[in-house]
Amino acid sequence: MRHDTLVDLAARRGVRLPDALTSEWPPRLHATDERGWFRFQRLYDAARACVRGESDLRRLVREAAQDDAAEGSRWLELQVEPSSYAAHVGGLTPALEIVLDEAALASRDTGTGVGIVVAASRIRHPLDARTLARLAARYAGDAPGTVVGFGLSNDERRGETAQFAPAFTIARRAGLALVPHGGELLGPAAVQETLGRLRPDRIGHGVRAVEDPRVLEEVAEAGVTLEVCPGSNVAMGVFADPGEVPLRTLVAHGIPVALGADDPLLFGSRLLAQYETARHHLGFSDAELAHLARDSIRGSRAPEGIRRRALGDVEGWLQRA
Repeated sequence: MRHDTLVDLAARRGVRLPDALTSEWPPRLHATDERGWFRFQRLYDAARACVRGESDLRRLVREAAQDDAAEGSRWLELQVEPSSYAAHVGGLTPALEIVLDEAALASRDTGTGVGIVVAASRIRHPLDARTLARLAARYAGDAPGTVVGFGLSNDERRGETAQFAPAFTIARRAGLALVPHGGELLGPAAVQETLGRLRPDRIGHGVRAVEDPRVLEEVAEAGVTLEVCPGSNVAMGVFADPGEVPLRTLVAHGIPVALGADDPLLFGSRLLAQYETARHHLGFSDAELAHLARDSIRGSRAPEGIRRRALGDVEGWLQRA
């Protein structure tokens, strides 16, 4: 969500936002302990509480597509947990269908394709995850405005990863990309368990794998793409400085990396800023930035035509750089 959209929706809904989402935005976060996570979740929930109907959902999807298009992105995979909005629009299915419909329209209007990842939450019962996986499977596809993946989000210190495996089996059978979070707030053992229990195509974060050479090699051998979000890692207190984000170590081990912004509203930085971090704080050259961009495209579920054009755009940028 754009920050000015949050402020506008809060005013329309009569919601009083915390100072951290108004005068002190972006908030100062440090979520590596329980107290810090609670504050992060409280701010997230305050923002989500302002989204109360179809028009709000459509606005969020469209503005996300517009913002990615403005930064040059050709394909956006937007993660949503339909349960969060079901009460305001008549149920889980309407919530997802609204998002999918607007994703298709926004793709057409902006030129940036939008696929949807349905995410289950670790703090809800694993049976809820199965329900969401079945819903996601009904709308599975490989085009803008379809469900392209299934994820697992929220505090990775909650819930048992293995209990969510049946939901991921449902999603796998439907041909969806499997994209759980793991290995940001917890260490390499969490990455290893995610690999073994959920058999993912990508892992959200996974950066803590660098703390154990054996796990690092397992990730490399599995060919799993890691969604690395430097802005999130620093904001959450995982690393003290952007220069500490182990992006180079991951790339050096042959691990595909897709840079991402995670949650621009709470972390105050978007997609382009992650590439700027790679350049200015980690010393990535033009050729190395192009390599990261290619990895993100190849690790996505973008349709072949979009993928081919996007890879061509990367080569064109590199030749002009």
